[in-house]
Formats: sequence, C-alpha cells, structure tokens
Amino acid sequence: MPLHRSSTDSEIAGVCGGLAEYLGWSSGRVRLVWVLATLFTAFAGVIVYLVLWFLMPLAEPPAQRYSDTYYQPWKR
Repeated sequence: MPLHRSSTDSEIAGVCGGLAEYLGWSSGRVRLVWVLATLFTAFAGVIVYLVLWFLMPLAEPPAQRYSDTYYQPWKR
C-alpha cells in the first residue's frame, strides 16, 4: 500500500490518517504520537506535518456502494 493522505480519516489534511493506514495502526495512536512528538521537539511536528501535507498525494475516495437515488428518491 503506497503512502498517501487519507480521504476518509482526516481531521485537517489526512496526514495522520494516511500514516495510520500505511503503518497499520489506529489513527488515534498516530495522532497521539504526533502531538507528543510536537510538544517534546519544540513544535517541529507542525513543520513536519506541513511538509507531509505538501508531499503526500491524496488518496482516491472509496467507491460508492449504493445509488443516492435508491435511498433518496427525491434526488432524481
């Protein structure tokens, strides 16, 4: 699985969600590690996050499994 930003598990840009998918961890654990690393490195984590936001491509959104018009017929 290539490294990419998550299109479904994102709070800001999907960087932590994408890292969590890549590493096989929960996104909460990755976010906790990022916050702790940011606090203990004099906020260098913010710069790393911004660089990863710029460098990591956005994942394609998952395919839709249902038709909107089936569950919401007023949208025809």
